[in-house]
Amino acid sequence: MNFNHLTSHKMRALAASCAVAAFMVSSTAHAMNTDVTIGMQLEPPNLDPTGGAAAAIDEVVYANVFEGLTRFGPDGSVNPALAASWEISEDGTVYTFKLNDGVKFHDGSDMNADDVKFSLDRARAEDSTNAQKALFAGITSVDVVDPLTVRVTLDKPNGSFLFNMAWGDAVIVAPETADNNASNPVGTGPFTFKNWAKGDAVMLTRNADYWGEAVKLENVTFKFISDPTAAFAAMMAEDIDAFPVFPAPENLAQLGADPRFEVVVGSTEGETILAMNNKKAPLDNIKVRQAITHAIDRQAIIDGAMFGYGTPIGTHFAPHNPDYVDLTAQSAYDPEKAKALLQEAGVSDLTLTLKLPPPSYARRGGEIIAAQLREVGIDTEISNLEWAQWLEQAFRGKDFDLTIVSHTEPFDIGIYARDDYYFQYGDADFKAIMDDLKGETDPAKRSALIAAAQQKIADDAVNGYLFQLARTGVANAKLKGLWENAPTQANDMTGVYWSE
Repeated sequence: MNFNHLTSHKMRALAASCAVAAFMVSSTAHAMNTDVTIGMQLEPPNLDPTGGAAAAIDEVVYANVFEGLTRFGPDGSVNPALAASWEISEDGTVYTFKLNDGVKFHDGSDMNADDVKFSLDRARAEDSTNAQKALFAGITSVDVVDPLTVRVTLDKPNGSFLFNMAWGDAVIVAPETADNNASNPVGTGPFTFKNWAKGDAVMLTRNADYWGEAVKLENVTFKFISDPTAAFAAMMAEDIDAFPVFPAPENLAQLGADPRFEVVVGSTEGETILAMNNKKAPLDNIKVRQAITHAIDRQAIIDGAMFGYGTPIGTHFAPHNPDYVDLTAQSAYDPEKAKALLQEAGVSDLTLTLKLPPPSYARRGGEIIAAQLREVGIDTEISNLEWAQWLEQAFRGKDFDLTIVSHTEPFDIGIYARDDYYFQYGDADFKAIMDDLKGETDPAKRSALIAAAQQKIADDAVNGYLFQLARTGVANAKLKGLWENAPTQANDMTGVYWSE
């Protein structure tokens, strides 16, 4: 456009008009680019990470609403969080934490050493409902030195203690609000809880009084879409800005070819297993469990249920970990061997329950496994459960024969030492290995013990080890800062922003 013929009055008017238009565009862009909607397949049963086992709880609140003394970084490193620093005694049994100053809970109250003592004592108490109570078992005392200093004493050295304190189960809560965190979470994080529309979404908003570095997002909505087809439709319509764990891997190629989106495939800590109830006959017979493991064609499950995304595993350990031992050959697909083992066990005409939670890896994988088991003479009665039902029946009630679930907690092989855990293993020799590991600080010796633990549960065919869940994420191409890998079960929004 040639401006030479315009009068100065018209020029001023045009400039003013352009300025208003620019302001309106800028304001609209700002409003749009400080909000984000994140898709999740599972809705959390509650929002208290210290009182529930569901991964979906941490996926909403970890690092966003609640914080611990330490926290996991996107690369799996353990970093300071509410603890600014710490000192460890020479014998490795006393940790003295210096807390960040000026930290407040979302209700405006101060977070101090008393809250740390309350949180750790509550987690390790005899009547604790913490799903990972074992993380705190070695603590003998928690002492307040001063308002910003806490001393934690262990019964023996534990090389994983700082790692344990980074779990979502170890976040710091206030005694005044702890009992209500399931429905009204009050933490210290950079986002505060805004609303929970049950069956639909949880909304968080920026904490204007956050003690640490301010986040760039104003509002975060976690939208729950359980159906893979609906998840794909929501992404294509751009109703969802990102689906960090996309439930329809068959659509990833199509999404990746669309310039509006970016597909990122990373790793997770999710060991996907066919869990077996080890104390329920005939699964209390190792030959029956071994038969089941040899009846499973892992690659067929990965291809059929996950469209090729996933890494076969032969034990409960992540293949990307340097201490991983590949034991897949020990339980290789061999239907004839499975039949022979069932015959040796004296078992025939066997029918087992197969209770499946909602994720597509479980529902789709369950159908494939049922067909594979049928080929060796094992029938299954499939029950598709909602997440709350699965937690009540299988996880807490131990009312199942077989089930499929991904264990997404980091370095969680220690669950096999727990007598009360849902697959009911609790072997004495395995417990001894884990006890030795807790007290060992030499890296080479720790690696040897970790290898021994992997071998032991593979030898005992505790569960059918299927595959390591891939983190198949899709996001708007302009959304930056999402985690590529998942060193813990989290959708950490603290570094997420929109690019221009």
